[in-house]
Amino acid sequence: MTSAAFRSLALSFPSAQASPHFEKVAFKIKGKKIFATLHEKDAIAVLKLSPVDQSVFRDFGKKAVYPVPNKWGLQGWTTFELRRLPKKLLLDALATAYQEVAKSKKK
Repeated sequence: MTSAAFRSLALSFPSAQASPHFEKVAFKIKGKKIFATLHEKDAIAVLKLSPVDQSVFRDFGKKAVYPVPNKWGLQGWTTFELRRLPKKLLLDALATAYQEVAKSKKK
């Protein structure tokens, strides 16, 4: 998957917005909580998942899906190498991340 295709998928969710986030693009729900980031040049996305979902996607993604090193990874932030993964897996992961953040936003 290309960075442009990932951006389009991320923005297809209700109230999803893109904004600069350091050298990346952050995808947020109504400008508040981040559910994904994208480093466009390297086609690397990072998604916010629950630890259980992180484990499941890591198993399906072979070596192209892995926790972010450090405490961020322990909180569910997960790296996805876009060029090495099928669109369906990335769409499922994006939907899961979006729902995870939307759920926590309601608390």
